[in-house]
Amino acid sequence: MKNLLKTLKRCAVAGAAALAVISLQPLSTAQAAPAPVVGGTRAAQGEFPFMVRLSMGCGGALYTQQIVLTAAHCVGATGNNTSITATAGVVDLQSTSGRVQVRSTKVYRAPGYNGNGKDWALIKLAQPINLPTLPIATTTAYNSGTFTVAGWGSATEGGAQQRYMLKASVPFISDATCRTYSGYSGLVASDEICAGYAAGGVDTCQGDSGGPMFRKDNAGAWIQVGIVSWGIGCARANAPGVYSEVSTFASAIASAASTL
Repeated sequence: MKNLLKTLKRCAVAGAAALAVISLQPLSTAQAAPAPVVGGTRAAQGEFPFMVRLSMGCGGALYTQQIVLTAAHCVGATGNNTSITATAGVVDLQSTSGRVQVRSTKVYRAPGYNGNGKDWALIKLAQPINLPTLPIATTTAYNSGTFTVAGWGSATEGGAQQRYMLKASVPFISDATCRTYSGYSGLVASDEICAGYAAGGVDTCQGDSGGPMFRKDNAGAWIQVGIVSWGIGCARANAPGVYSEVSTFASAIASAASTL
C-alpha cells in the first residue's frame, strides 16, 4: 500500500517528482495539532535564505552555495543535467527583487535508490548563489524534538502549488509509533524519520518534496535533519510525513559533493 500511494504522489507532480511528506503524525493524543493549516503560515522574506525552489516542482536547500540537496525521487539518473532551474532569494516566486535563478549542470542521485529509503540527491548549479547555506546533521543528536518544514507545495491535498513559501512546525514521531499507521509498515527505520500530529492538519504536501526539515542546534543555528520524502495524503489524521534521515547519509553526501 505504501508503494502504491507513493507512486500516486509522484504522478501528481508529474514525473519530476514531488512526493511530499504527506501527513502528520501523533506523538500522543494529548499533543493535538494546531488549527488546521496544510503547509502552515507564510514565511517572511529572508527567514530561510537557504531555501531553493526547483523547476521540476520540488524543493531543496543550499548544501553549498553551488550545490542543492534535494530528494532522489525529484531527479533522474546521476550525470550531466542542464534541464533544472533553481530559484532562490525570495519567498514570493513572482517577485523579481532579490530573486536568483541558476541552471543546473549535474545531478547526483543516491546510489541504490529504488523508492525505498536512500531518498537524497545533489544538484550542481552553473554558478554559486550568494546566500547562506543550511548545514546538515552528521549525528542523530538532533533527530527528535520539534522540526520546521517550509516550501512552495500544495496548501491542500491535491491542490495547486503555491506562489509564496509557507512554513510549519511538526513534532518527531518514533519509528515504532509510525509503523503502526496504515501504509507505514514499510518505513525504513535506518534512514527515515516520521513527523506530524495524530490529529493531522499540518503537513507538507505535493511540491514540497526534496525540501528540508530542520531545527535549531545547540548554538541556536538552523541544521537540516530531514528531506521531504513521502507520506499518505496531506495532513491526514494518523498519516505522518516521512523524511529521509540526513545524518545517516551525511558522509555519503559530503563525498558525493566533493566529486561534483
